[in-house]
Amino acid sequence: MQTEDFNYELGAEFIAQTPAEPRDHSRLMVLDRARGQIEHRHFYEIGDYLHPGDVLVINRTRVIPARLFAHKLPGGGRAEVLLLRQQQTDTWQCLVGGKNLKPGVRIQIEGGPAAQILENLGESRRLVRFDEPIERYFASAGHTPLPPYIHDYQGDPERYQTVFNKIPGSAAAPTAGLHFTTDLLENLRANGVALAEITLHVGLDTFAPVTEDNPAEHHIHQEWCELDSTAADLINGAKARGGRVVAVGTTSVRTLESAAKNSPNGSLQPWSGETGLYILPGFQFGCVDALITNFHLPKSTLLMLVSAFAGRDQILNAYEIAKTHGYRFYSFGDAMLIL
Repeated sequence: MQTEDFNYELGAEFIAQTPAEPRDHSRLMVLDRARGQIEHRHFYEIGDYLHPGDVLVINRTRVIPARLFAHKLPGGGRAEVLLLRQQQTDTWQCLVGGKNLKPGVRIQIEGGPAAQILENLGESRRLVRFDEPIERYFASAGHTPLPPYIHDYQGDPERYQTVFNKIPGSAAAPTAGLHFTTDLLENLRANGVALAEITLHVGLDTFAPVTEDNPAEHHIHQEWCELDSTAADLINGAKARGGRVVAVGTTSVRTLESAAKNSPNGSLQPWSGETGLYILPGFQFGCVDALITNFHLPKSTLLMLVSAFAGRDQILNAYEIAKTHGYRFYSFGDAMLIL
C-alpha cells in the first residue's frame, strides 16, 4: 500500500466555495458497498435510506474562532496564529505564520492580549502562552478558521457550524454534519431514527495530506473525544434490536471505533480520552454500519478511512463518477452515504 494509491486529480472548479442553501439541498451520492451500486439524490432525501431502529451518531463539537491576527513586539512585523489545542488555561498549541517566530518572541494579538512563543514544536507549530485566557477575547479577536481551499467566503460564519453544535473546541468543522437542518433531524426522529451525540474536537492534522510514501509511516496527531453513557446505551440498544449505527462523519467513526477498541466485552462502553486511531484499509470496524461523509482531499487520512470502509477502488471510482456528475467537493461540498 502506497500513499500514491489514494491520489486523484481534482480541478479547482470542483472545490465548493459556498455552502448549499438550504443546508439539506446539497447533493447526496448513495453508495451501496455490497452491490457496488450508486444513486444520485439530494440530502433531504436521506431518510429514504434510514430505518426505524437505526441510530444516527453526530458530533456536537463547535468550531472556535481560532484564527488570530497579531504583530510582533516591539517591531510590529505581521503574524498570524491558529489555535489548535489547549494545553493549560493560558497555553495553546498553535500554527503560526510570520517571520522568525521563535521561542522568546512576544506578539500582540489584535483585539486581544499579548502572548509569548514558548517552544518550537516543529515546522510551523508553536507552543504559545497568552497573558490572559484567549477565550475571553474570541468575540473581539477571533476569526472563523475556514480551510485554505475556501477563498474569500463572506457569508454567515454559522454556516461553518452544524445545527447541533454545543461544545466549543474544534479548529475545523465536522463537515458531514453541515448538511443537516433541525427540521430534517426532527423528521428522522419522528420516523424512529434515534440520535446519539458524541464529541470529538477536530484538529487540522486530520485534513493534512500524507507526505510519506508509505501511509503506515504517517504520524496522525491526537484528538480528544468522548462517548458518554447515554450515547453508549442508545447504540447498544439499537444494535441489540437489529438497528444500524450510522456515523455522521469521520470524526464520529474515529470516536466510535476508539470506544469499541476499549470495550473488551463486545458491548460499547462509555469512553473518553485522546485518540490517535489511524484507520487504513484492512481495519476491522467494530461498531459503524453506515457512514455519511463528504468528498475528501487526495492522499488524506480521511480518504484512507473511507477507503477502509468501502474499498479503495470503489471509493476512487465513486469520486470519478462524482466529477462527471458535477458534485462539489470538500468542506462546503456535497455528501456521500455509504451503506
